[in-house]
Amino acid sequence: MKTRLVKLCSLLLALMLLLALAACGSSSPEPAPQPQSEEAAQNTDNTPEPADTEPDTTTPEPAAAGREVLVVYFSATGTTRGVAEKIAALEGADLYEIKASQEYTDADLNWNDSGSRTTKEQGDKSVRPEIGSEPISLQGYTTIYIGFPIWWGEEPRIMDTFVESYDFGGATVIPFCTSGSGGIGSSGRNLADNAGSGNWLEGRRFSGGVSEAVLRAWIDGLK
Repeated sequence: MKTRLVKLCSLLLALMLLLALAACGSSSPEPAPQPQSEEAAQNTDNTPEPADTEPDTTTPEPAAAGREVLVVYFSATGTTRGVAEKIAALEGADLYEIKASQEYTDADLNWNDSGSRTTKEQGDKSVRPEIGSEPISLQGYTTIYIGFPIWWGEEPRIMDTFVESYDFGGATVIPFCTSGSGGIGSSGRNLADNAGSGNWLEGRRFSGGVSEAVLRAWIDGLK
């Protein structure tokens, strides 16, 4: 009887063990999470959507109209040209070069020669050398700089040819000159008188190597 009871208990224990193993085998483990690819991570945007806003219906104010500026110059040796180009760059201006129909040679510019071309021209205020460059329209320009070298203390006579050939209307005209030492003298007034039009300001003399800072200060002082 005792032996039979032991066998029965052993059988029940074995049956319970089988049931427990079967229950564990039927539950499958959850798969481990896969790492997110670099491309997927870059394309993920967790930034919240911006709230709807009213469209901007304001009309922008128009930009202030810029001045129409022209720099006119005559330069037989290139010195005045360099200064004119600096002024034009600072002002965002157009450039116009006055060229003589008959170019000036080194012999023509020899101030030690009483018979040189420029000596004779400067000695006669009625001389008007012919201009060889194409004519220019001054219409629309509100500010006109006029540059030239000083010859024998005054403006070259070809500058008188130029100003007498154009109507400056109500434009502001600003003469400037280059020279080794002498100032602008009466040249600005001479040109204004010969032009007979335009609002002429007092001119100024510069050396050929004048800095942009000096020119900027001069220009700002004119406004």
